[in-house]
Amino acid sequence: MRKIQVGIVQQSNSADARTNMNNLAKSIVHCASQGAQLIVLQELHNSLYFCQTENTDLFDLAEPIPGPSTQFYAELAANHKVVLVTSLFEKRAPGLYHNTSVVFDTDGSIAGKYRKMHIPDDPAYYEKFYFTPGDIGFEPIQTSLGKLGVLICWDQWYPEAARLMTLKGAELLIYPTAIGWESSDTDDEKARQLNAWIISQRAHAVANGLPVISVNRVGHEPDPSGQTNGIQFWGNSFVAGPQGEMLMQAGSSEAETSIVEVDMERSENVRRWWPFLRDRRIDAYEGVTKRYLD
Repeated sequence: MRKIQVGIVQQSNSADARTNMNNLAKSIVHCASQGAQLIVLQELHNSLYFCQTENTDLFDLAEPIPGPSTQFYAELAANHKVVLVTSLFEKRAPGLYHNTSVVFDTDGSIAGKYRKMHIPDDPAYYEKFYFTPGDIGFEPIQTSLGKLGVLICWDQWYPEAARLMTLKGAELLIYPTAIGWESSDTDDEKARQLNAWIISQRAHAVANGLPVISVNRVGHEPDPSGQTNGIQFWGNSFVAGPQGEMLMQAGSSEAETSIVEVDMERSENVRRWWPFLRDRRIDAYEGVTKRYLD
């Protein structure tokens, strides 16, 4: 049986990037010591979630790829012989920035990167101010553990993204994430939002017959402008199997590291039982590339 041990790092962040990175390093070392072969970090894990406001000074947080952060994480991956999925603020050129996931293989080499394709622009999530939409496309990243379909946060709501990764041979769908509640939301509304987030990603697992790994941050981060009450990131990082079965789920309020075993051969059996890819009517889907069918 081909099984891999997956390490999940759900972390709360401070304004000190070095402290955040050192805490991540400790969690990576801990996961590796517990047998993790693949370790997944949350979205934009080096800093606070800076997109709550539009501030040109915050572009200073970005760095080139390769750059100082890629060197830092490459050494961790190589020293502990793990595949590591990171999420960085990429400075591609002056005035051109991306929200980018960099994947390191067990020798510390960059196996590949993915630039976030769907960019939100909502109160407290002003990402269009900072990030140019990705131009690499939905391309799985080949690693020594298999082909990883890495997507980022807002991408997780789009079944088209998950499907295209699947059709290109991804063996896992991975979502580094930063999502939470505005504190004025009612408890009922918070529950609806969280459940919708989980349901959508579990549905990607079912529809594509693949495991899904979703890693979110946790803790409260204030809005520097004071226009909102900030974001309470809801954690709840999870791993689902190819029938949507929950293999693990973290809590909503604490930093956590978890190890979960993922059976990489289970997808074959699930797709034999539920042959969704076989029965797709690819001759009838031309409308899906339109904005709206008036």
